[in-house]
Amino acid sequence: MQEKVDNLVAWLQQQIKETGVKGLLVGVSGGIDSAVVANLIKRAAPDHSLGVMMPCKSNPEDMEHAKKVINHAKIEAITVDLTETHDVMFSTIQKQLNDQEQINHDQQQIADANLRARLRMSTLYSLAANYQYLVVGTDNAAEWHTGYFTKFGDGGVDLVPLVHQTKGDVKALAKFIGVPDEVINKQPSAGLWEGQTDENEMGTSYQIIDQYLKGEEIPHKDKEIIERLHKRTAHKREMAKAPEKF
Repeated sequence: MQEKVDNLVAWLQQQIKETGVKGLLVGVSGGIDSAVVANLIKRAAPDHSLGVMMPCKSNPEDMEHAKKVINHAKIEAITVDLTETHDVMFSTIQKQLNDQEQINHDQQQIADANLRARLRMSTLYSLAANYQYLVVGTDNAAEWHTGYFTKFGDGGVDLVPLVHQTKGDVKALAKFIGVPDEVINKQPSAGLWEGQTDENEMGTSYQIIDQYLKGEEIPHKDKEIIERLHKRTAHKREMAKAPEKF
């Protein structure tokens, strides 16, 4: 496990060197993935790393966990509350759609959630420009394979150090690094709306996705879900499509 941590830290340091930036930053949500990344970037750039907390109608418990992660990692931190910004932007969009009688009420929850994720991405890049840092993402192998991230939201980053680590691998890293137990053991959730959990939204569990990625046998219905998610979200893992030159 120490070798894995050392390799990830060395890789992050190499990205700093190759791009000529000064350091790294990550959005800290109070979840296990961002907790691991916060600790990794602190090791990679001890004097030039930043944890960013971005509440947006967030569960107060998530903010408490995020603060514990920040304190444990001993990383410099900043909080940018996006609640008011989100309210103004989302209500303005809804009003325009209502006025034109074009609003699709069935899609408003997901539109709301994706806007929050994209506002956070914009915030991270604004801060990155100020500090001359790279934005480090938190997607693990299960999330990347199934496309369980918002395009140009939490998927809009410069680096994805955990992309080859299963959820189980991330949990093992978190335990090794010493991430607070309440963060390690909490039910994974993007915190996009009340009661939302990752596994309910995906329709399968991280444990089963991990088994699938390792080539192990899993129930047929779960295999169908995972492969459908992977196919449907292929565009998220690709650059913007362009026609052939003519």
